[in-house]
Amino acid sequence: MAPCALEPESWESQSPSVGARSPYPSEGLLCPGINRTPSFSGQLVGTEDALLQQLADSMLRGDCASELKVHLAQSLPLPSNVTRPRIDLIVFVVNLHSKYSLQNVEESLHHVDATFFLGKVGFLATGAGQESHCSIHRNTVLKLAQAYRSPLLFCDLEVESFRATMAQRLVRMLLVCAGHVPGLSALNLLSLMRSSENPFLEDL
Repeated sequence: MAPCALEPESWESQSPSVGARSPYPSEGLLCPGINRTPSFSGQLVGTEDALLQQLADSMLRGDCASELKVHLAQSLPLPSNVTRPRIDLIVFVVNLHSKYSLQNVEESLHHVDATFFLGKVGFLATGAGQESHCSIHRNTVLKLAQAYRSPLLFCDLEVESFRATMAQRLVRMLLVCAGHVPGLSALNLLSLMRSSENPFLEDL
């Protein structure tokens, strides 16, 4: 495999993982029906270091974060000299106030293995609440998500309550992508998209 290529279950962020939390409840609000401790990990990619760190911290505080690991990276490809564990979901974070943020995501997407686009990639746009400061139109990110047939979520990550809700949703998506929710798989996530701004809100 070329150093820049990314394959499922084989890569890690250039930044250290945020960590894991325990003990894990046998069943929680986010994990109905799960009676074992699952292991799953996600990758957040974006230029907003502080927001990504805060989002990762919120994810680890969730009900189902016992064996959760969240890796952070500003961009892809990742260095070839790092340990590469399994990654169940990649979330590309776009700041609507920064054209560089969008450009960075667009360039990073070229380094993701095609098999990840079978339900294991998502987009998260932040900053839509301050439209007067947006330099990227929401439809631009929507078209990007549609081009890669991947879900798009909107959330103002700077608002703690919104960030906490989004963190729960991402953990739920991670559980599905990792195969820990009976009857659901990563491919099911694609069919659950209801609209450009509200995918998964009712289903997950």
